[in-house]
Amino acid sequence: MTDSWSTSGTDLHLEVRGPKLRQGLTDALREAARTGRLAPGTRLPSSRSLAADLGIARNTVADAYAELVAEGWLTARQGSGTRVARRSEPRRTAPGTARTRPARGRPAYNLLPGSPDLASFPRAEWLKAARRALDAAPHEAFGYGDARGRVELRTVLADYLARARGVHADPERIVICSGFVHGLMLMGKVLRQRRVREVAVESYGLDEHRDVLTEAGLRIPALPFDELGTDPAGLGEGGLRGVGAVLMTPAHQFPVGMPLHPDRRTAAVDWARRTGGLILEDDYDGEFRYDRRPVGALQGLDPERVVHMGTASKSLAPGLRLAWMVLPQSLVGEVLAAKGGVEWTSSSLDQLTLAEFIASGAYDRHVRGMRLRYRRRRDHLVRQLAEHAPGVRVSGIAAGLHAVLELPPGTEQSAVRAAAWHGLAVEPMGRFRHVDAPPRGDALVVGYATPPDSAWSGALDALCRSLA
Repeated sequence: MTDSWSTSGTDLHLEVRGPKLRQGLTDALREAARTGRLAPGTRLPSSRSLAADLGIARNTVADAYAELVAEGWLTARQGSGTRVARRSEPRRTAPGTARTRPARGRPAYNLLPGSPDLASFPRAEWLKAARRALDAAPHEAFGYGDARGRVELRTVLADYLARARGVHADPERIVICSGFVHGLMLMGKVLRQRRVREVAVESYGLDEHRDVLTEAGLRIPALPFDELGTDPAGLGEGGLRGVGAVLMTPAHQFPVGMPLHPDRRTAAVDWARRTGGLILEDDYDGEFRYDRRPVGALQGLDPERVVHMGTASKSLAPGLRLAWMVLPQSLVGEVLAAKGGVEWTSSSLDQLTLAEFIASGAYDRHVRGMRLRYRRRRDHLVRQLAEHAPGVRVSGIAAGLHAVLELPPGTEQSAVRAAAWHGLAVEPMGRFRHVDAPPRGDALVVGYATPPDSAWSGALDALCRSLA
């Protein structure tokens, strides 16, 4: 039976380092759990007891426990106390022993792209922001609000987007949405009302986004793609003659993983100016660049021709259902009419909480912390693949929450099957190809941000074994 700290008298010899006690305690406990020095199932002392032992404030211990529970290292249940989480470890087999296939059903490890590490959601800081926001909320915040969204959120977003992404943002031109897809639905409706018939899309992207535009009655021709990224040179010619808008991911093309070349950025904006067209800029993970400062938003080149679309889904969590559009002045009224005249879709309290979270600096701190964590994961992925699967190449820039693993020709589907055999959920590159686009080389698209810290090592080990 696993010892309980409170009854065994075990001294854990925690080294709480650094000037910030809470972070030092969190790091020390995480390391003890990660290395096995704190065995799974070990019961930790109450926050009051540990605080007394260490001579620190009880809230410091409680916050550290809460963060590690959120990350998946600890569990906390009424009547059972706080314990080290039981984590599934890869079963080691003797040399020459055949591996058994994992049981069918839910994969053991989720490496699908498109999600942050949900276990790292900053619950404690978010709760503090929610309390402050609720205390300060005016009575009218509990009614039907402005269709643009809460002015408090739009105001802090205007400042943040200008500072972090180079966006020219006026709070009056920002509209809050219930996720990126909701914003795209609104834009599809507005474009149809403007008698636009075609919205060009990238050769590789999400079916869900293409479906939204198709369901709005828009045709979606594919733009060419090469080593410089999406090529807008053919807009206005041949099969692209009738295009009235373009949907792009300029900072970090999804899923291929490269930024749009500066010449292509200029060419796209020139096309929009020349023809009166619009560019829908999907800036889904622009804050996460690891080798240099993030590329600025395309909207900065022409705020009257580019609709900047951002979201909290990658930086915080998709479950918040909070996104935003920074619109050209000429579009504001039409988008608000399409939305319905009042705020039906996004909770006012969630908007106020996000506004407080950003204004307090907690959002910046969280993004900085996750940027470091994801960079380390990507570096770890590159090193392990180089050692254990040298025939696989990681392509794309050091950015975002996913990586592209280039495979030998003709092996994409077999690699997906091998991954499934090892209990992994991954996506083949072909899943993102536009039906009219030429195929690229075989590759897997791997979401290295998706697993919690406690599952990352096992997921990476399984991935390397599946590709070896």
